[in-house]
Amino acid sequence: MKIILFLLTSLCSLFSMSQLVVFDFKEANSTVGWFVVNDGVMGGLSEGSFELNEEGNALFRGYVTTENNGGFTSVRYSFKPEDVSEFSKVLINLKGDGKAYQFRLKESEYQRFSYIQYFETTGDWEIIEIPLSEFYPSFRGNRLNRPNFPGEQLAEITFLIGNKVKERFSLEIKSISLQ
Repeated sequence: MKIILFLLTSLCSLFSMSQLVVFDFKEANSTVGWFVVNDGVMGGLSEGSFELNEEGNALFRGYVTTENNGGFTSVRYSFKPEDVSEFSKVLINLKGDGKAYQFRLKESEYQRFSYIQYFETTGDWEIIEIPLSEFYPSFRGNRLNRPNFPGEQLAEITFLIGNKVKERFSLEIKSISLQ
């Protein structure tokens, strides 16, 4: 009887876990819609690129330099606003290089600030889990006096590296989803 109860409980929790795939690179077989924004918009000299590798994963890589008021590079993906109110966390399946990155969210394409959260990579394949409620509002590196991400609508995601040091970086991404 305990085994049957355990199996029923496990099945119920499995079916109640809904998931929204924001982007799966192997499924899409493309990086169309993603675009790189380097610090050149502020006079910097950092360079990032974003492409599919031989395994069908996205590869965000390049070099960040603090010269000439620089210090970051990012890659963004905008899409039609999506209701995300039933989800509580972001899941990112990736392989990093041991460096820290930011993952950013926007509720609409017209929103000037982003909700951000840092994550560390280990150098191995891993699934980064970040609760949506932990994303805080920021604009040009300054934390805003506003509530954290409300978790109702999502229209843009961004990966950014800007650790205030000169460094090469490489972030391989399989998928981004919400759960």
